[in-house]
Amino acid sequence: MANVTLSKLSKVYSNGFQAVKSIDLDIEDKEFMILVGPSGCGKTTTLRMIAGLEDISEGELSIGGQVMNNVEPKDRNIAMVFQNYALYPHMSVYENMAFGLKINKTPKDEIKDRITKAAKILGIDHLLDHKPKQLSGGQRQRVALGRAIVRQPQVFLMDEPLSNLDAKLRIQMRAELIKLHNDLQTTFVYVTHDQTEAMTMGSRICVMNDGVIQQVADPKTIYNRPANKFVAGFIGSPQMNFNEGVLTGDNRNYSINIKGNKIELKLDEERVKKLEAHSGKTLIVGFRPENIIIKRAGAGIRTKVAMTELLGSDLNVYFNIDDTEYVCKTDASLDIHTGDEVFADFDTSKIHLFDQHTKLSII
Repeated sequence: MANVTLSKLSKVYSNGFQAVKSIDLDIEDKEFMILVGPSGCGKTTTLRMIAGLEDISEGELSIGGQVMNNVEPKDRNIAMVFQNYALYPHMSVYENMAFGLKINKTPKDEIKDRITKAAKILGIDHLLDHKPKQLSGGQRQRVALGRAIVRQPQVFLMDEPLSNLDAKLRIQMRAELIKLHNDLQTTFVYVTHDQTEAMTMGSRICVMNDGVIQQVADPKTIYNRPANKFVAGFIGSPQMNFNEGVLTGDNRNYSINIKGNKIELKLDEERVKKLEAHSGKTLIVGFRPENIIIKRAGAGIRTKVAMTELLGSDLNVYFNIDDTEYVCKTDASLDIHTGDEVFADFDTSKIHLFDQHTKLSII
């Protein structure tokens, strides 16, 4: 079993800065767990504590049921892949992949067998005699992955391994990492600030901010049912539109008034029940860009297009409601241009409402 358990884990540096604040996280055996959040949120520090590269200030870390707080990194049976590859420039691909195994006095025949298998999985079997300077960025990253694979660890730790690659190669490597995880059936813990990587790769996502875990769930739940305003705004591109609105109504007839614009809510019974205690209150209202409908005429709030962004098959349309900017994500075939007068309608079955003070989701 290669489950990883963090219990009340904290990291406080000598200057008093607390990078990680008493977090609890259970990473299941063979899971692909993504740690995601903005720069400085504590995700890399958490990964480094799992690896043993950072001392644990408080709490307990266990891997496979064994407490690891005072176990040396080399004895934790983990492998780490870094952002900068960390390859030895004077060694061939084969020698780079073999280095850790030689240090551990692995027999030569076994080293050769492991490298041959790993190189074939990664498609670098024809590059084993090359030096790193002869390789592209993607090939170097595969070598770094291969060096980790041959160690046959119980946990793979990855710290933004794709951030140095160009956009096209990142997409390709994302698919290859998912396939690699499926092939190896090993626990992956992967750190990124890229929410697209998080949404496409993870079995579950752990969203962090300011050293605190905000939500842990599968990608679909994170996107559709964010626990709070931070998660709602961080996950999704373009990000969720936010404004303040007053909730009015009772039973099944609720509406939200946004700066004089009354929007009727269409919610299922389960979500309606959660609104009863909030009627008459000012709430934070959130709509994802794809849940706003822009049209030339009909129902909706009259507004004017401030700007458009053409993104292949998608068109982002920016407009204002009073002084607040909104963005709608629609089909690029829609004939909408800057300066056009349009009507903005909202799919209220997909509305997000957050408490004004706690910022927690109420539905």
